[in-house]
Amino acid sequence: MDKTPEQFSFRLLNTGFHNCYYNMGLDEALLEGVSAGGKPVLRFYGWNPPAVSVGYFQGLTEEVDLDACKRLGFDVVRRISGGGAVFHKSELTYSIIMGLDHPLARAPLEESYRTICEGIILGLKELGAGGVFSGINDILTGGRKISGNAQTRRLKSLLQHGTILLDNDVDLMFKVLRVPREKTRGTLAQEVSARVTSLRSVLDREVSFEETAAALGRGFAQALGLDYEESGVLPQEEIRARTLAAEKFSTTEWLFKR
Repeated sequence: MDKTPEQFSFRLLNTGFHNCYYNMGLDEALLEGVSAGGKPVLRFYGWNPPAVSVGYFQGLTEEVDLDACKRLGFDVVRRISGGGAVFHKSELTYSIIMGLDHPLARAPLEESYRTICEGIILGLKELGAGGVFSGINDILTGGRKISGNAQTRRLKSLLQHGTILLDNDVDLMFKVLRVPREKTRGTLAQEVSARVTSLRSVLDREVSFEETAAALGRGFAQALGLDYEESGVLPQEEIRARTLAAEKFSTTEWLFKR
């Protein structure tokens, strides 16, 4: 892989906890900045209040129980990336953004997933948990899914974001997600519990957002050869993120786009 120090110098942002509309707005604002020639970005963030995000191509009402979300205090948002509905509560989410001319982005889709996800695998190793790449875009620990990832390529740039489960509450998840007609909620929760795990389950202790972010930062640096410029959100990015949150991601038109 051809590389220069400048290409592998990334902005590192830990933006903490925000609502889902701001989170998706900032991801898109950062994508626009990279597309305009800005430095590549690695960002860590959380969700407050908890939320459900649906993939760009999904039908909202087919995937999400909107009444249950309102009753239980969950926001709902549509992502610009594909993939399935995601329950965002006890987790860390990352996004990594770079131009399509970047060495890490030139590979075909599945290969780029595998390369980028190696950063998560090494981050999990830092925490004392194992991890292996599985399928197209998942990471398993002990044969159970601990991380799912989604990618979009637009504006001549790549954005990949994904989650690392700190804890999981499958029963609550299936109160806000639709259950297929051929399944009962209890049966599906049992099946998912057997296939999904979390850092708390694997390590038998509570693992904080900050501890996980630090370990993943080291994992991405080691796996991808990154150097970091620790950064805050720039004023123009903040304005753009809040505009996108208000005028796109929180609108009925966007939410019901499919």
